[in-house]
Amino acid sequence: MGVTYKYFGAPDGATAARVPISMRPEELGGDELGHGMFTKIKPETVAAMVLTGIEGVPLHRVPPLELVVLHPDYAVVKLPMTVVDPLRGVGEESVGAAAFIWSTVPDRGGPRDAFTVYQLLHEWQDFSHRLHEAGHQAYCLVWP
Repeated sequence: MGVTYKYFGAPDGATAARVPISMRPEELGGDELGHGMFTKIKPETVAAMVLTGIEGVPLHRVPPLELVVLHPDYAVVKLPMTVVDPLRGVGEESVGAAAFIWSTVPDRGGPRDAFTVYQLLHEWQDFSHRLHEAGHQAYCLVWP
């Protein structure tokens, strides 16, 4: 069991709020980008991973997520663009360094080794490029 997170792109909060929520994660179709990302990693963790590991922002300065929809069965949150944008221009060296740094942070249920974190950051890098090209913002659908 556990919480599932689907990261997706949408042009605005109203569109993001209409993401289908009655389907299981494996049945959920693509979003406006054609596909999103499923993971067990919390959006707060992803935000901290990018901002502390790549941008050098102290953990206590990581901005909060914006709640778009709160329902008894699900929630939709918006990730700040300050979390998504830094990944577009960062090079291999920075991704590797961030992965190493983040792999030393204990995180229940999240990535543990540097290579896993490195792969995750590359997935996020691709995702951030797709968001930018579509002119979308990053959202996360959360449900148990």
